Amino acid sequence: GTLPMPVLGKLLRGANEADATGARRPGISLATRPLAIVTAPWPATIRFHGLLLDYGNVMILEPGGGYLLIIAGMETIYGELGEVVAAGAPLGLMGGSVQGVAEFLVSAQEGGSAQATETLYMELRQGTTPVDPAEWFATAQN
Repeated sequence: GTLPMPVLGKLLRGANEADATGARRPGISLATRPLAIVTAPWPATIRFHGLLLDYGNVMILEPGGGYLLIIAGMETIYGELGEVVAAGAPLGLMGGSVQGVAEFLVSAQEGGSAQATETLYMELRQGTTPVDPAEWFATAQN
């Protein structure tokens, strides 16, 4: 996988790994910083965006070739249905709030991991079949 992740973050859970409740999902979860910008990893058409079940704000991108990229967990979503976005185009923002100076200094002392308080879920499908995103995306991010 060489495509850039849609957000800077740390891999929390790989495809089909159990979460704390034992649930397994075909996508991956990334820990991100509050207000991190989420971008399109490749040129694609926005096929859906809005609230969906317990996933919160969801965006579905169609890059072509029968693939769909589902991104969930953003607080704010940009773009319109049917819009074609370029690789690197902003798709939305993660939730959370900007920390104060004291919190910044504490998290810097702790290696910065305390700042990754938001979670982005990403799932890739070819037709209706889930595809492990690690096969496509560079998942070794910090």
